[in-house]
Amino acid sequence: MRLPVPGGTYPVGAASLYLVDGTRRDPWAPAIAVREVMVTVFYPARTVQGAVEARYMTSGVADVFSAGAPRVHPELPRTGVVWAATTTNAYVDAPARCGRRWPVLLYSPGGGDPRALGTSVAVDLASHGSVVVTVDHPGDALAVEFPVAREGRERVRTTVFRGDPRADAERFRTMIDARVADLRFVLGWLADLVAGRVADAAGRPVPEGLGRALDLRRVGVYGHSAGGTAAAQALYEDFRIGAAVGWEGFLDQAPDASGHPGELLPVARDGVDRPLLLVGTEGFAGRAERERSWAAALAHPGGRTRRDRLDGTSHWVFTDYAAIAPQLQAAGLMTAEGRARLVGAADPAWSVPAVRRQVRSFFVRDLPKC
Repeated sequence: MRLPVPGGTYPVGAASLYLVDGTRRDPWAPAIAVREVMVTVFYPARTVQGAVEARYMTSGVADVFSAGAPRVHPELPRTGVVWAATTTNAYVDAPARCGRRWPVLLYSPGGGDPRALGTSVAVDLASHGSVVVTVDHPGDALAVEFPVAREGRERVRTTVFRGDPRADAERFRTMIDARVADLRFVLGWLADLVAGRVADAAGRPVPEGLGRALDLRRVGVYGHSAGGTAAAQALYEDFRIGAAVGWEGFLDQAPDASGHPGELLPVARDGVDRPLLLVGTEGFAGRAERERSWAAALAHPGGRTRRDRLDGTSHWVFTDYAAIAPQLQAAGLMTAEGRARLVGAADPAWSVPAVRRQVRSFFVRDLPKC
């Protein structure tokens, strides 16, 4: 698979970092006494000369993804794709471009999805002059590979989900709470990086100049599906965050066992005083259920929430599947119907730039200095 090239003028560096929050136990595995998070930081690079292009997935994650993703998305092929061979248009540990500080954007992927599925948008944003941190949520993500061993887990940790997390109200609540806490922890870790931290929790050095490249007065969060829910709620809870984009995430708790709608999340119940963009697709099967919480979020007088829709698309168009599914179809590994269910029938020559342009222009226009 090939990811579309970024559209900006800056070469992009990439650093995979292992972070540990010693103040929390893992919400999914009580035997793990701390909360571990894996992130990839994409950033404008001073130079990429001599650097190696970053792989899309580690080999451990790719092995799990090859077997597990088709169970979640039957449209995907079970054979024929070497996911670990895909590269990212970003270069491992290249020195950061300093001399100015760049706005910081955090990305939370969809429920069960690995952070890799947000790579194309993240690299494009970095090429236009942002530092983008894609976040894995272990126990939730399909697979997360860690650089070190720890009691209570394997080196490649797989998801606890065996179906739609929204089918279980308590599980959905845990998922969103954990994601919001992860995002807030990562933001605090970045503040430590600016203050002089030089290595991650495994002792691996951060790229040269990265701490000096972050402008934490300008922080945004965006996410897809459950990540969109978490991005919106993180905006509500944390005033370090100046703006957020939610790609088709519910803004309420899951229905209870009797089928009654779940309570609205505070971001929808109370509204938010900073910019929030909610973006949907034409083909999302959960549109009717989603509408209740979105309407509540949009109804607050004087609020800063607005909405948009991408026609001719389906739920995963916000991810790298938008570029990957047409390649699979062209190779005879996915049907046209399967592609339409996954990302819609829209031409990737339109849909990929449309998603990139929309999120980029939103943050350029609406991300204030906090």
